Amino acid sequence: VRLVESGGGSVQAGGSLRLSCAASGHTFARQCTGWFRQAPGNWREWVATIGGYESTRYADSVKGRFIISKDNAENTLYLQMHSLKPEDTAMYYCAANPQYERGCPGTWDWYTFRGQGTQVTVSS
Repeated sequence: VRLVESGGGSVQAGGSLRLSCAASGHTFARQCTGWFRQAPGNWREWVATIGGYESTRYADSVKGRFIISKDNAENTLYLQMHSLKPEDTAMYYCAANPQYERGCPGTWDWYTFRGQGTQVTVSS
């Protein structure tokens, strides 16, 4: 199983980006999936999760600006990011745990499959 993120890049504050997480040898249907991020010198933090019943949760810092979604047919997880701020600058990672589809936690180590990350840089 391999998760590969893409879509990162450099953008000015107020801009938008859409991150993708493609799964090979794996499907995102009916399981917990999520996005995390880590800025230099900081701990990895939870951004958003989406469960097997399409229930979503967001960190307060991104609520109202980011949207998590997934396309089960394409085995792809997305993170649409709007109104980006310099403090959103980080490496963004996707993760999945196929054993659970509810109560998806915001804990990186809980997730069985994890990607290598894609860099997002927001300039002021």
